[in-house]
Amino acid sequence: MNNPFGQLGELKKMRDQAMKIQKELQAEEVSVEKNGVEIVITGDQRLKEIKTNGRSDNDIKEAVNEAIKKSQEVAAKKLSQMQGGLAGLLGGA
Repeated sequence: MNNPFGQLGELKKMRDQAMKIQKELQAEEVSVEKNGVEIVITGDQRLKEIKTNGRSDNDIKEAVNEAIKKSQEVAAKKLSQMQGGLAGLLGGA
């Protein structure tokens, strides 16, 4: 017999693990310098800084962050469809 509360416990454990990983990714930074452009991005794909020829470009940074956010939303939607969403994980229809 399936225990639905056991499945909820597993979901909570997975959610907690995902949140921990997300916090760790937020703390990571990657720096790249190429062709006079310097970029600092966090592990969770948030653009932290962008400089072109030593000049900061906040407008570009905000636009790139918005594009990344939208691409992440598209990816999350596709993944939830692929996995059958929460109902599929719980064995429901």
